[in-house]
This record gives sequence, structure tokens and C-alpha cells, in this order.
Amino acid sequence: VQLQACGGGLVQAGGSLRLSCAASGIISRSNNMGWYRQAPGKQRELVATLTNSGTTIYADSVKGRFTVSGDNAKNTVYLQMNSLKPEDTAVYYCRGIWSWGNYWGKGTLVTVSS
Repeated sequence: VQLQACGGGLVQAGGSLRLSCAASGIISRSNNMGWYRQAPGKQRELVATLTNSGTTIYADSVKGRFTVSGDNAKNTVYLQMNSLKPEDTAVYYCRGIWSWGNYWGKGTLVTVSS
């Protein structure tokens, strides 16, 4: 199983980016797919997740600015990031959870300049 994330880049504060992630090598429906991030010198943290029932969970720091969407049946997940702030700068990882385990993508760097 491989998760491939893309869409990161450099953007000015207030701008937007859209991250995409797709799982390959698996046809089973995931239970949960989502996004995490790790800033320099900090621990990896949850950004947003989407369950197979359509429930979304967001970190308080991104509520109202980020939107997670996707299709657990197709094992895809997206993250629309608006009103980006310098503190959103981090490597963003997608993660997929199946009944037997979970997998991480390699990460995509998001840099927000002030």
C-alpha cells in the first residue's frame, strides 16, 4: 500500500493551497483518511480527518479555514487550505486507516510566507 500526497508549495499569507492524496495497491475501503502535519521542532499533529461515515474532525487551529473531503471508497482525501498563515508552515502527511492497520504518505511541504 502506498499513499501519494501532492499539492504543497510556497504561498503568501492569506493564500490558498489544495492537497491531494490517493492510496494505491489496495482496493478495500478505508475506515478513515486524513491529514497531519509536522512543523520544524514540533511533534506531528492532527490537521483534519474524514471517516467512512462522512464525519470530519478538525484541529482547532484550522477550523473555518481548512476543509477535508474525499472518498473513502476510492481511498482518496483532499485538504483545501484557505487563509493560510505562517504558522501553517509544515510538512503535511496523509494517513489512511484500514481495519488491519494504517499507512502514511511521505509528506508534502507547505511554506507560508508572511
